[in-house]
Amino acid sequence: MRPIAIPPYIKQLYDLNPFDEEVINKVNLLYKGLQNDHPLISIVIPAYNEEENIPQTLLSLCNNKTKWPFEIVVVNNNSIDKTEELVISSGIKCILETKQGITIARNTGLANAKGQYILNADADTIYPMDWIEQMASPLINDNSIAAVYGRFSFIPIGKTGRFVYFFYEYMADFMRWINKTFRDEAMNAYGFNSGFRKEQGLSVDGFNHPPGTNEDGWMALKLREKGYGKLHYVTNISALVWTTDRRIQIDGGLWKGTIKRVKRMIGL
Repeated sequence: MRPIAIPPYIKQLYDLNPFDEEVINKVNLLYKGLQNDHPLISIVIPAYNEEENIPQTLLSLCNNKTKWPFEIVVVNNNSIDKTEELVISSGIKCILETKQGITIARNTGLANAKGQYILNADADTIYPMDWIEQMASPLINDNSIAAVYGRFSFIPIGKTGRFVYFFYEYMADFMRWINKTFRDEAMNAYGFNSGFRKEQGLSVDGFNHPPGTNEDGWMALKLREKGYGKLHYVTNISALVWTTDRRIQIDGGLWKGTIKRVKRMIGL
């Protein structure tokens, strides 16, 4: 069952002051203890003007409990705020990509990642402690899986409350079932909660995609169509990630955004 309220651990992280030196120092200290010259997993985060969000995201990832060595790679896509400064102060690798665009930023992260496995994350998302383990294990343990994608819930930043989103997320789950059953499961893969093998991702021309499509779903589709295996939906509630609803707010709010998504689904 999905949570009605934001879990205390997630809320505690989200409510932290991103400019608090203690937060940055904690990320730095935790990441130093995690660093490995040969990471198996690379968590790639594109970032554009994310100073208010990215320290909390980095801390949530550094708090993860996993047996797999991992690195975090942030791609600064021409931020004009303190995003890069905060990332570097945290001891995290930060790569500047001057060409604007999410696809370009993700490709830059992919090219610079050291790990054999790529986990895609976003700078405005809080990740639970089991996320890395739950997302990476299917890829590492099963060669018949080409890509993984997971579940998520919303942290409201607009007028829509969590109680409303609780029901909305079940409706979204139903839409994802429709995609998987009648359309294409690749449409369910999102760039802030998915993963694949680096070598295979590079072999299908990275995140490049045709006009009118999205880079994340298209990557999943290309990997499957190339014959690398099936897509795997990580449903364990311990891997549920929490992302802000700002994309919905950009679409005009929950109801307008829902109408837009339904229209896209039925081809209008």
